[in-house]
Amino acid sequence: MSTMSLNTLSPYISEILLALMLVCVAWATLFDRHLLRACSMFVVFALTLTLAWWRLQTPWLAFAELIFGGVLTSLAFFYVLGVVPLASPLLPKRDGLVETWSHAGVRAVLALSWLALLLVALYALTPTFADAFEGNPLIVAGAVMVASGLGAFALHRHLLRRLLAFNVLGSGVFLFLAGLAGTLVKVQALIVVGLLVAWLGTLLGALLIRRIYMLQGQQALADGDAKEAE
Repeated sequence: MSTMSLNTLSPYISEILLALMLVCVAWATLFDRHLLRACSMFVVFALTLTLAWWRLQTPWLAFAELIFGGVLTSLAFFYVLGVVPLASPLLPKRDGLVETWSHAGVRAVLALSWLALLLVALYALTPTFADAFEGNPLIVAGAVMVASGLGAFALHRHLLRRLLAFNVLGSGVFLFLAGLAGTLVKVQALIVVGLLVAWLGTLLGALLIRRIYMLQGQQALADGDAKEAE
């Protein structure tokens, strides 16, 4: 009897650990001011999310996440920093922008208020919304990723960090959607299309950031670095 219960509990514990790892790596990606390290953590985040899709028995989503998130999107971030291609102009590797707590707080409150309204709407429209969280740690991780991505997008002014927040937010939405709607073929196809669109949006954002940096120089993206040096 104890062996059976242990065999039943073991997958649930592994899912909890995977969900905790997802949240921790997402926070490291969102809130590390060292940009190269944050982009490197995004690679770890994408690989962890690949494991989550595999854990949900959706190998096609795991493969799509590995390609679009772990490879293509990560290359776009390193392109912004100038790490690839080699010998391209390097951006400052640290976000030194400093902002008053009042302005950042207002944006954070607005983002979290929007999230609260969204959760209330989902709860009202979906009778099984509250039950979906029970026994499904990855759905909880997806919800935390959505909230963290929104908060980071509201708090950060650095364009690259906002691009990172956009991707973490999107990944949380996809994981949340899979948890609520299940892993049917139609849902998987919708998420794969979402991953493709998110990558194209990230690529466009990366190209725009590099263009802004080329036109306006370091002052466009890293005013705080000069202040820190002083």
